[in-house]
Amino acid sequence: MTKFGYFLSCEEHDPKELLRQARLAEQHGFEGLWISDHYHPWVDAQGQSAFVWAVIGALSEATSLPVTTAVTCPIIRIHPSIIAQAAATAQVMLDGRFRLGLGTGEALNEHIHGDQWPPASERRRMLEEAIEVIRRLWTGKLVSFRGEFYDVDTARLYTLPEKPPPIYISGFGPKSTELAGRIGDGYISTAPSSDMIQVFRAAGGQGKPTAAGFKVCWSEDAARARHNVHRLWPTNGIPGEASQLLPLPRHFEQLSQLVTEEAVADKIACGPSADDHIAVIRQYVEAGYDEIYIQQVGPEQDGFFSFYAEEVLPRCRTTQAVR
Repeated sequence: MTKFGYFLSCEEHDPKELLRQARLAEQHGFEGLWISDHYHPWVDAQGQSAFVWAVIGALSEATSLPVTTAVTCPIIRIHPSIIAQAAATAQVMLDGRFRLGLGTGEALNEHIHGDQWPPASERRRMLEEAIEVIRRLWTGKLVSFRGEFYDVDTARLYTLPEKPPPIYISGFGPKSTELAGRIGDGYISTAPSSDMIQVFRAAGGQGKPTAAGFKVCWSEDAARARHNVHRLWPTNGIPGEASQLLPLPRHFEQLSQLVTEEAVADKIACGPSADDHIAVIRQYVEAGYDEIYIQQVGPEQDGFFSFYAEEVLPRCRTTQAVR
């Protein structure tokens, strides 16, 4: 059966609120947590961007749910040797409940040291090499490495879990999805696409878990929900590669002026209708995902959790149980 988790948004909420939401998620029947890893929010209205590894440390005490980064980029802003150490520590603190979600990132977060933003093909090669560095360090052996992109000089990790965290790889197109199937322990996406799952399986992902996440906006007032989505996540209406290439929140705000409230709300379940929310979830279930993570947009978190616990999750689970 599909597992249902909650997607913690570091772009929208401060660290203490994220911890509160994690506790609420567990109390209301969610089975896991995703958490975003950003240096900047997408637009200034979101208003936050905490250091995810500090939050993960606190999550280890706040909840007993598994935690996955969705996703960390280990190729420019932070060297993969540091990600290896951070993820190993997270796995220790979470008693084996941590999954390292990795991807090729966005210029929005990775340009901050003045590095050139590489084309997608190069970023995929960088990610593959970064994962090799991470896995070598997780052996606990002394590592020296000279690669195309990364050097490691006599480094050894001492704080290691009994078992390394699995690495889930994000893929939106066939090339990155093929990479996920070939070298990843699981697959991450945001699209209800059975085609990409098939690419992942064919590339070596047979039997490996698949996970997807998406946004909704519950409110008793559907108009307020649509307004919140458009104010906080107009970027959901921006197509193509812009999300990977623009370096600052203001650039997303400028481009978002072309996105109407109706265009954004058309992509996201908004309002109090359980049928609308379930219809979106069903797309991902039918695509074949093993895990689905749902993010509530905006400030009405408590109402969302009650709504999902009472009206949405029970119906989703009952539908699967009777198939």
